[in-house]
Amino acid sequence: MPTLKIPISVLVVIYKSNRDVLLIERADRSGFWQSVTGSLDALDEDLAFAAAREVLEETGIAVDQLPKDAMQNMHHQIDYEIYPEWRFRYAPGVTRNIEHWFALQVANNTQVTLSPREHVAYEWLPYEDAAKKCFSPSNGEAILKLFSPN
Repeated sequence: MPTLKIPISVLVVIYKSNRDVLLIERADRSGFWQSVTGSLDALDEDLAFAAAREVLEETGIAVDQLPKDAMQNMHHQIDYEIYPEWRFRYAPGVTRNIEHWFALQVANNTQVTLSPREHVAYEWLPYEDAAKKCFSPSNGEAILKLFSPN
C-alpha cells in the first residue's frame, strides 16, 4: 500500500534572470501545467530541504550546486482544498493542504530533466504567460507575487 501524503507541501517557482518561469506538465493530467510542487516526506522535514528535494526529483536541478541565495523562501503560505479526485492519496477525512511558496533563480542555460512518471513536458515562459497557463490559480498567484514590486 502506498504511503499516505502529508497535507503540507511546497511550491517552487523556478525562474531565470530574464523573468522566464519554468512550467511542467503533469503526466497524470494532460494540459495541467504547474511549478514544482510536492508534499513533505515527514512531519519534521525542513521546508527548504523539501523544496530542494522536489526540484531535484522533478527537474534534475540540484539546488545544492547553485549559489547559496538561489533558493528564496517567499514567506507565504496558503491553505487550500485538495481536489476531490486526489484525496485518496491522503488519510481519510483530510480535505485541506497547507502549501509554502519558494522561488529558485537558475542560470539561463539550466538544463531540465523531467521525472517521466510525474511530468511529460516543460517550457520556459515569460512570467505573465506562465501565471495564466497554470491550472492552479494559487500557482499563478505565486508567480505574480514573486515579480510584484511589493
